[in-house]
Amino acid sequence: MNIQLSDHFTYCKLLRFTIPSIAMMIITSIYGVVDGLFVSNVVGAEAFAAVNLIMPFAMIFASISFMLSTGGSALVGKIIGEGNVEKGNQIFSMLVYLIIGIGIIFGIFGIVFLEPIAIMIGATEELLQYSIPYGTILFISLPFFMLQTTFQVFFVVAEKPHMGLIISIAAGLTNVFLDFLFIYFFRWGVTGAAAATAMSEIVGGMIPFIYFLRKNTSTLRLVRPKWNGKAVIKSATNGASEMLTNLSMSLVSVLYNFQLIKIAGADGVAAYGVIMYVTFIFSGIFIGYSIGSAPLISFNYGARNSQELKNLFKKSLILIGLASLVLVLIAEFLATPLARIFVGYDLELLIITSRALKLFSLSFLFSGINMFASSFFTALSNGFVSALISILRTLVFQVIMIFLLPLLFGLDGIWLAVVIAELLTLFFTVFAFLVTKRYYRFM
Repeated sequence: MNIQLSDHFTYCKLLRFTIPSIAMMIITSIYGVVDGLFVSNVVGAEAFAAVNLIMPFAMIFASISFMLSTGGSALVGKIIGEGNVEKGNQIFSMLVYLIIGIGIIFGIFGIVFLEPIAIMIGATEELLQYSIPYGTILFISLPFFMLQTTFQVFFVVAEKPHMGLIISIAAGLTNVFLDFLFIYFFRWGVTGAAAATAMSEIVGGMIPFIYFLRKNTSTLRLVRPKWNGKAVIKSATNGASEMLTNLSMSLVSVLYNFQLIKIAGADGVAAYGVIMYVTFIFSGIFIGYSIGSAPLISFNYGARNSQELKNLFKKSLILIGLASLVLVLIAEFLATPLARIFVGYDLELLIITSRALKLFSLSFLFSGINMFASSFFTALSNGFVSALISILRTLVFQVIMIFLLPLLFGLDGIWLAVVIAELLTLFFTVFAFLVTKRYYRFM
């Protein structure tokens, strides 16, 4: 049975609706991890460190698509909830074409300034030989990646989350197959890894573009775009928290790598790379749930259905709380086996990575609620509170802890920085819920 945004959601129905988005994010994370697995085990730890040094830089440019798509999806969902489907499609189409144009401009800029920025963020001469070819191909495919992330969000608004999952699987399988072919069989190294990623992004971006361009059974379709400056500003301000989250995470990753090179050298950067890959998968559960539930919140807010809004809020907190506990237990138990998959060929690096994972994974106790809270306020069109939560958890508190905790705990302080940052943010998140509950009537 097709689930609609206007339905009443039990736990079962809520999970059925959000699981495709969760699976989509996990699969997207996994096929990103495949690059690291092949590069680390076939090309070596130095190439692996170089890839993880340049990746945050590329993600900085992609953050604009997260901003416009998440903010725009909340706006489009609200407008459709009010009954104006035609206007919703016009705004949807305008945002898609705007993101394509921005992706092309950013891709060119990234290619031109790739080398000087790589040097600035700490790449040595040895790392540059891997970072430059990898980064160049990533920026060539940047418009397709931005399209892919955009459609992942809008598939939920279109009430087609399962289609988004199918396309993510197709893109993921493309990446896995080409990684094996290019890296293991052809021995193209990091160039092969980047080429495989680029091809998977083309699959993930172009298939949904063609789907929405043609007549389809969803509530969304690409139509002749009509410029709407107010909608762009509203999407940008409403989705600013998601952009700030991704932008801050990328900037913080640069700072992590900068500190790790000084404290532990290339091994520290490689260990952090493993943590990021594992975190992508685990956090994908929280991000996927937030993406999947956001249109429900936007729709019911637009429809002024406060009872269903309370229902969604309560059930979401319970589900995320349970998931947080389970993920921490899994991460603690599997820290060494997960580290061995990436760096089992180097005993010293394996020990560093395993301990790092055990400490870093404690952050999952708090990060899920914080991620949901940011998405929740975005869905309520409160970009300010959403952005504040994102800035605190991904930038302000982490930057302070990255430089403070190593003075007290050495290398362990680096891994604990995110744990303390998420805990401090949780206090603010609870405060934000209590202050705004009467206005939005979700408690």
